[in-house]
Amino acid sequence: MKAAVFRNEDGDEEEEEEEEVCNVFDGGEVESKRNNETKNLKGFFTSLLLMEEHEKQDQEARNAASRREMSDFQSNYRKRARTMSDYYSDLNDYYADAEESEDINLKKSRVSRAVASVAVAASEIEAESSEITGSGSVRGTGSGQQRRLWVKDRSRAWWEECSRLDYPEEDFKKAFRMSKSTFELICDELNSAVAKEDTALRNAIPVRQRVAVCIWRLATGEPLRLVSKKFGLGISTCHKLVLEVCKAIKDVLMPKYLQWPDDESLRNIRERFESISGIPNVVGSMYTTHIPIIAPKISVAAYFNKRHTERNQKTSYSITIQAVVNPKGVFTDLCIGWPGSMPDDQVLEKSLLYQRANNGGLLKGMWVAGGPGHPLLDWVLVPYTQQNLTWTQHAFNEKMSEVQRVAKEAFGRLKGRWACLQKRTEVKLQDLPTVLGACCVLHNICEMREEKMDPELMVEVIDDEVLPENALRSVNAMKARDTISHNLLHHGLAGTSFL
Repeated sequence: MKAAVFRNEDGDEEEEEEEEVCNVFDGGEVESKRNNETKNLKGFFTSLLLMEEHEKQDQEARNAASRREMSDFQSNYRKRARTMSDYYSDLNDYYADAEESEDINLKKSRVSRAVASVAVAASEIEAESSEITGSGSVRGTGSGQQRRLWVKDRSRAWWEECSRLDYPEEDFKKAFRMSKSTFELICDELNSAVAKEDTALRNAIPVRQRVAVCIWRLATGEPLRLVSKKFGLGISTCHKLVLEVCKAIKDVLMPKYLQWPDDESLRNIRERFESISGIPNVVGSMYTTHIPIIAPKISVAAYFNKRHTERNQKTSYSITIQAVVNPKGVFTDLCIGWPGSMPDDQVLEKSLLYQRANNGGLLKGMWVAGGPGHPLLDWVLVPYTQQNLTWTQHAFNEKMSEVQRVAKEAFGRLKGRWACLQKRTEVKLQDLPTVLGACCVLHNICEMREEKMDPELMVEVIDDEVLPENALRSVNAMKARDTISHNLLHHGLAGTSFL
């Protein structure tokens, strides 16, 4: 920089230059300060950004660690819950076994072992919970061994024995109420409906074992705990299998094995019933029976069976099965599930058969033989129920009882073959019609294949029939019944046992 020099009158030249140089140095110092301040601000903001970035990374790391800890905790909690559930199930099984056993010492030892098992399980769970660290990881034991879940070892020896090809036919039939060939037929028919695929966790239960669990349960009526022991499966699994197979039987087999006869079959049925009783145009024997149930939680009064209660001197609850039976004892029509307090005539009025016969002309010119609890209709033929019957009326009632015997014996075989129908079952009320329908379909399969039943299993069916309030509902039916009665007596078809 070049400084201007001015001379004053006194000859002083350097004063102005010195002043200019000072100004120059002062400006440089200010600019330097500004640069330093800018650098300091940039460093400060950079530090703030770095601190925020580090804090963000630390927060993400803490969140990830927290998620891992929560995941490990939930996993361990589920393992402990399953373990404890298995041990409690084991405890219940041991208690149930101890109650049924006659050996007092065996009772005590089993119960003590079960209690000890639960105590060990509790201690293991407590130890396992204490191993969860702050980061959510689980520390290993001193020996380096990993703890595994306890699984109950159930024996399948009985079912494996029954599955052998050389297993005796009589023993198999005694257990399942049917021959091996009929059992295999049912398994083949249900294969697509009940088969399951293997998973990564376990192998699927075979179709034959699924069907066997259901049929053995229906045949014996034994509690699910014993079914579980026989087949080596859990109690809840057995319950689920019974309902699944019964539903498959109802959906797959009922349309095939339980249906109303076609015209050709009806012609054969009429001829067979006429040969039995002498009564023409009878295409079915109708009967209504009661199945005992545990008192429901709702609508208790509707299911209360007053007649059974009075006869057995024990409070009884039931639901009804109304069926039409052909001469071979095969069910051709069913109405299941109406409450036990309803009389037979009301159950009939609720049935689909009643709607089809009254509105659709299903039974025009034909009879379904009913009992004293049914009303006399254009298509329902019933015995005389008034007092002081004539010989003709006695003869007719005798022949009607022979037709009714066909239905009663069919129900006797149904209840004898499937013992679950003889006792109150723990099946829920909403699932019971499915189970009862499955029993009726299996009954039909056995009857069609002429499966012989042990006479000792036969059950005498006793259902107290109540006369309907309006028993005579058709004048034409009254005239037709009188004509049939007259023909039976005067054509020598009535017999003389009524005398």
